Amino acid sequence: MEWTWIIIGVILAIVAIAGSILPLIPGPPIAYVGLLLQQLRDEKPFSTNFLLLWATIVVVSLVLDYIIPIWGTKKFGGTKYGVWGCTLGFLVAFWLGPWGIIIGPFVGAFIGEMIAQQNSNIAFKAALGSFVGFLAGSFLKLVICFFMLYYILTSI
Repeated sequence: MEWTWIIIGVILAIVAIAGSILPLIPGPPIAYVGLLLQQLRDEKPFSTNFLLLWATIVVVSLVLDYIIPIWGTKKFGGTKYGVWGCTLGFLVAFWLGPWGIIIGPFVGAFIGEMIAQQNSNIAFKAALGSFVGFLAGSFLKLVICFFMLYYILTSI
């Protein structure tokens, strides 16, 4: 039975890695479930503090996944209109599927900046910031999921 938990944990971690790239699949929480399943083995490989630390990391990564594109918009010169556009673009596009989550913040920030400044160069730069923020968030999730996969594999 022990190998069943190991195999399921590894599969969940691999799905989580894919979910870090594909929107709508929550990568880090899925990998965390794989980590938790290892505790069902005969010898528990992880301490409670270790699992609480990773739970905190997963929650923080989920929060940052929404904040980083907004931060990217501001960092690339976006105004509050671009930030609001990025946020609204994400919320509206979230319901449109995976491509909507990628394109929504970009288009929202662009439209917000066009409303504020009507300068397409500044608007494009702010929209690019939201896309860079999305990529940074995806990279962060990838790193977290790879670490959890590493811990699952080293617990064997």
